[in-house]
Amino acid sequence: MHPFRKAVESDDLDAVAALLADDVVFTSPVAFKPYAGRAITAAILRAVTQVFEDFTYVREMASPDGRDHALVFTATVAGKKLQGCDFLHVDEDGKIDDLTVMVRPLSAAQALAEAMNARFDAIAQEAAAG
Repeated sequence: MHPFRKAVESDDLDAVAALLADDVVFTSPVAFKPYAGRAITAAILRAVTQVFEDFTYVREMASPDGRDHALVFTATVAGKKLQGCDFLHVDEDGKIDDLTVMVRPLSAAQALAEAMNARFDAIAQEAAAG
């Protein structure tokens, strides 16, 4: 089990943040541009834990060299069931330097976008303070 999955499943958001490289790039399923940096990525992930209900990882896949991982999950957002995948790449130090999230179906992605947009001022403030 990848340490990121273990930290998420145990709701240890400090451990999640510690796994991120300083220069991590986060690509959201509902934002046009990627976000760069540990502080904003950690703040976004904290907010997502408040938005997702019934979050469960259902499958984990890794490349032979262990630097690329796909963590498939299910969750509910505003009553919409979704399927998603966290794609992780780790750098030579074992820190996550790239995190891309994809979700489906469109109706759930739209519900996720609405829920996250409602929290984005708080996310930006947390990232600036962190």
